Amino acid sequence: MITADYATWFPDEVIDGTYGFDEEALRRVAPVLPPIGFAALWRGWNAQVRAAPASFEVGEYAPFGAHEAAEIRYTATDGTVLGAWVARPLERAPRVVVVHSHGYGGREQPEFDRIPDDAAAVFPLARGLGSLNVGVGAPAERDDHVVFGIEDPEEYVLGACVRDLWMTQNIADDLWGPLPHYLVGESFGGGVGALALAWDDRFIGATVVVPSFGQYDERLAAPCHGSGEAVRRYVAAHPGARDVLRLFDASTAATFARVPVRIEAALWDTHVPPPGQFGVAAGFADRELMVLPAGHAEYPGRDEVVRRAIDDGREHLSRSREQFSSRRQT
Repeated sequence: MITADYATWFPDEVIDGTYGFDEEALRRVAPVLPPIGFAALWRGWNAQVRAAPASFEVGEYAPFGAHEAAEIRYTATDGTVLGAWVARPLERAPRVVVVHSHGYGGREQPEFDRIPDDAAAVFPLARGLGSLNVGVGAPAERDDHVVFGIEDPEEYVLGACVRDLWMTQNIADDLWGPLPHYLVGESFGGGVGALALAWDDRFIGATVVVPSFGQYDERLAAPCHGSGEAVRRYVAAHPGARDVLRLFDASTAATFARVPVRIEAALWDTHVPPPGQFGVAAGFADRELMVLPAGHAEYPGRDEVVRRAIDDGREHLSRSREQFSSRRQT
């Protein structure tokens, strides 16, 4: 285990990335209880997407190691046409689909570090974000994106991004049939993934890395360099938005998940404050927690931490698939 020396690692940082929490205190952060109608709202959105036909076009496949990937254009449930990627194994039929979301930086191309050789994958790219969806369906600039549509739960961008992610699962079903799905998401993608996970029974497990959008009671009290700062400022100016955010708390959604989930949560992070990350972790009943020294930052020994995290995540995916297979056989 790396011994953290934050003063030496981040000498110019003006924010204390621990926010005054040690690991023991972080492990005591609880998820937020659901408001009335929370589960019904999310189940209704999922049912809406599951009932919608997948309308998409697949571009030309190109090799990526043990896979080949192609850009797709698809129609979301609100009619917005979005881009994403799909990938399939080169030499075998897929046994599982990995739904791999991304951080607020968007994604330039598919990434396969966390994708087994025998897995197909879909790479949802959030509406508005790069490289395929810049300004489409939502603003491209992060601070505008994170509050877009916040006046109305039906229009808020986080809900739209979850529905878009579910639609890419519909596309996977059309391409490869009814395979089990495993979620991978980091930061923005971890928060959206936590919001998406509980309501779609195609998921058999997940790896969620430094998840955003969790535990708004803590999140709104914590100045940061990430998207949470824009939300914090918006709610200070528009207090009524707090009621909408209660419906989009990843820690609350986590309490409804019933599949094995692996969480990577950081002790120090000035972009996604750790209390929010650990609040999401606490919400998952069947959880495996990897504590990171820091998140959203470079630090001594980080490469080894990431390597171990990737290995552990692949092992978790394998175990989740085996558990799913065992349940089907009993």
